[in-house]
Amino acid sequence: MDITAELEREFGNWPGIVAAWGTLQPDAIALDDGYHRISWGALSGQVDRIAAQLIADGLQRGQAVAILGTTGIPYALAYLAAIRAGGCAAPLTTSATPRQLANMLADSGAIHLFIDGDKRAELLASGVDLGTARHVMLDAAAGETPSLSEWMAPEGSVPDIAPPQPGDAFNIIYSSGTTGTPKGIVHSHAMRWRQSVAGFQAIYSEQARAILSTPLYSNTTLAVFLPTIVHGGMVRLMGKFDSGQWLNAAQAMRATHTMLVPVQYQRLMSDPAFDSHDLSSMQVKFCTSAPFSAELKAEALRRFPGGLVEIYGMTEGGVVCMLQAHNFPDKLHTVG
Repeated sequence: MDITAELEREFGNWPGIVAAWGTLQPDAIALDDGYHRISWGALSGQVDRIAAQLIADGLQRGQAVAILGTTGIPYALAYLAAIRAGGCAAPLTTSATPRQLANMLADSGAIHLFIDGDKRAELLASGVDLGTARHVMLDAAAGETPSLSEWMAPEGSVPDIAPPQPGDAFNIIYSSGTTGTPKGIVHSHAMRWRQSVAGFQAIYSEQARAILSTPLYSNTTLAVFLPTIVHGGMVRLMGKFDSGQWLNAAQAMRATHTMLVPVQYQRLMSDPAFDSHDLSSMQVKFCTSAPFSAELKAEALRRFPGGLVEIYGMTEGGVVCMLQAHNFPDKLHTVG
């Protein structure tokens, strides 16, 4: 595949591009979660192996693949493999109650649940009905339930799947459930292509180095994770947010992109060590998910290198309004 030509198309093969990066730059680092790093060659190979096993297990085109656990490399591999297999990734909210999680799993129609040990123990102890979905552990095997590395297809396996069509489901993002049971919002391949590829060549490239400290089940995180990955960049996935750890990691990796929610901007701006860190490599900072005060935006523009983009309505509409704060510093009181 000619990746450059594919990225310039009005609509293209998103999972095919991710697979092709493994051939083009096999030794470049794709993901780092603070415990392990994985190269593009290894990522492409493992995503293919997981996708091939999903299909061998009976996954149908467009069918959901549920994922529940702590953000890390195994989680990201399962998410990407679901799409590579022609399925639909369904990341489940870890903060939801066991009953809500059981309802989301049933609603998704998933026949696979990739899960880590802590969440599986919590759900089993709650006694909720988890249906018949096959469990695959994102961390260590649990009894007869295999780990991801044990379960995936043999090395060299490649899924036999036709390229996606614009209307095919890419993922299901479940709402917070503040008005009742969390509701699934389906994003198509056309929407994700528009959000992560179309017109983004000026913002992302294989030189992009994104640092993300919000969970992968959130569309907030995916809004930077997906374009960085499809453009062949590197993503640093962090666990629980800590301003000092974030600053050290961003400086060390020469981060170029990030997504932060307003409270994280506040904590970074308040950290006594903020101004002593070199963040000059930062190109674009994004913010969403909560009100972002004009005063805090102004401080971020003054002290935090790189552009600042605030987004609203991202999950339901794929971006409803946007403020490029660095281009419109007199509009900081607005949301678009």
